[in-house]
Amino acid sequence: MKNWTRKALLLTVSAAAAAGTLTATVTPVAHSRPAGPATPRLSWGPCAPVPGTTVPAGQQCATLRVPLDHRAPGGPTVDVAVTRLPTDRPDARRGTLFVIPGGPGSSGVQRLAQKGEALRAATAGAYDLVSLDPRGVGSSTRANCRIPEADRHLMTLRSWPAPDGSIAASTERSRRTAELCARNGGPVLRSFTTGNEVRDLDRLRGALGERKVSIWGSSYGSYVGAVYAQEHPGRVDRLVLDSTGDPDPGRVAYGWLANMAPGAAERFPDFAAWAADPAREAEGLRLARRSGDVQPLFLTLARELDRNPKVSDVPGTPLTGNMLRQALQNALYSDAAFAPLARLVKAAQDPQGRPSPTPDLARPMPDEDASLMVAAICNDVRWPGPASGYARRVAADRVRYPLTAGMPANITPCAFWKYDEEPRPTRITDEGPSNVLMIQSLRDPATPYAGALKMRSALGARARMVTVERGGHGMYLGNGNACGDRVVSDFLVTGKRPGRDTHCPN
Repeated sequence: MKNWTRKALLLTVSAAAAAGTLTATVTPVAHSRPAGPATPRLSWGPCAPVPGTTVPAGQQCATLRVPLDHRAPGGPTVDVAVTRLPTDRPDARRGTLFVIPGGPGSSGVQRLAQKGEALRAATAGAYDLVSLDPRGVGSSTRANCRIPEADRHLMTLRSWPAPDGSIAASTERSRRTAELCARNGGPVLRSFTTGNEVRDLDRLRGALGERKVSIWGSSYGSYVGAVYAQEHPGRVDRLVLDSTGDPDPGRVAYGWLANMAPGAAERFPDFAAWAADPAREAEGLRLARRSGDVQPLFLTLARELDRNPKVSDVPGTPLTGNMLRQALQNALYSDAAFAPLARLVKAAQDPQGRPSPTPDLARPMPDEDASLMVAAICNDVRWPGPASGYARRVAADRVRYPLTAGMPANITPCAFWKYDEEPRPTRITDEGPSNVLMIQSLRDPATPYAGALKMRSALGARARMVTVERGGHGMYLGNGNACGDRVVSDFLVTGKRPGRDTHCPN
């Protein structure tokens, strides 16, 4: 289910600002004041193109140099790519809003390119929008474990059990990957942690000259935001936690993966209702006459592909049962992905069809991406060891949650991970200002509602929670619920929250 240099002054920016050269008239801003001694100023310039995305006019990028180990500020450093989209309404500017991406492994530069214009409009220009690529991501300093290509597919990194439920291959692959990361990743790979992302974010805050920042964190980014507010309560103005996992410090990443099994089960009925709707008939995508028949159909097809993988339109990449299950997992994040999943199911059912798996499933990841995906979830917390009963837990999970076939309970490289020191995740508590707004889907496949309720309980009176009566992952400006969007935008602009936890209808 794992980022801040500009003085806190109002800037009237010339046309040259978009290219990174500023000429400005400065006026103090009430909510944005100098933070004392700051790190060196950032050198802003144009951002590189983001594939498949139009970079908003005015978005700028820079590099922030941070200590590899913040406890040794005079030691080796790493580079963190940062980005900003200044407000288009300087008179309305309140301060800076950090946009913290999810993952772990998502790019903040890309996130701001995708959401920046909509977020700037939704918040009426109240903020300069700022984000970063966490260590190991995008243009930031990266590392790799030298993982073989065959082990760098999403299907192997996610540790799907064999069709018969065996975890022998997963265990050997996990052991191999952990050993490669211990041998080749070095101190940089071991620095890919939530704690260091929080420290890098605070270094960015100082570099921007901000006394306080507001935060919108999504998915894993919501956990990062919660940890930042726990560690630096006086440096957060307004905090939005969007699609949040269970913050239990004894489980975090391990618990987030396990929770994906009930999350998929709770979300699947939305897809089933869509796939059985008569409106799908004209589109050629109706899978069954009744919604209750869609899951048996899907499970039967997955088992058939377990026995007889089907030749796909990607040479050398047959469609397997686990690949179909992973395609489902991906599709449950958004209703917009239902149609491509239904097309995949239809093609797999057709004796003459050649199904087209998505690029995420068909291609191996670059070594740096695969290494980050492993390290970011293993570094934060000690996972159960290899002799702790994974086979038993997988067998039980396969029976209880057949849609995910035991993957969320399976062994990963984290079971064999080597630690320089014992990880100590931050405990989220109710100590701190009451400035948190949570927004959560009722049926979230990645961060289920039950986990978000645990975050809500941990925060106590510090938070209010908005439950959106629909399914999907990533609610604010993400799944088309006007009520939820309005509540979050009002909070960011005015500071007003609901008087108590509330619901938004679909």
